[in-house]
Amino acid sequence: MSRAIDGTKRKERRKKILKLAKGFRGRRGTNYKAAKDAVVQALTDAYVGRKDKKGDMRALWIARLNAAVREEGLSYSRFINGLTKAGVIINRKALSNMAIEDPAAFKAVVSVAKKAVGA
Repeated sequence: MSRAIDGTKRKERRKKILKLAKGFRGRRGTNYKAAKDAVVQALTDAYVGRKDKKGDMRALWIARLNAAVREEGLSYSRFINGLTKAGVIINRKALSNMAIEDPAAFKAVVSVAKKAVGA
């Protein structure tokens, strides 16, 4: 059986890869062989990046909380320890938003943490 060189399936497969490689520099955007490798790597990096973003956001929330809590005379670790001891269950994202958008409520949470730690 002869090999299909210009079949529809083959064209569709190549078109799909070249469409994904649109905007890549040099041969990587136009040459199928180079584009295929570049697209595989790009998709891998995108997948990893989506996972990394979660950790990056958590680090941002913690940095914001640390800054906000230090203004109240407490360190971040003592603040979290105080919340745990007091039985307050609020995630870092919500606490970070609270520190920015509702400082009065955040001060109340900090006072609860301070009381639990004994500071």
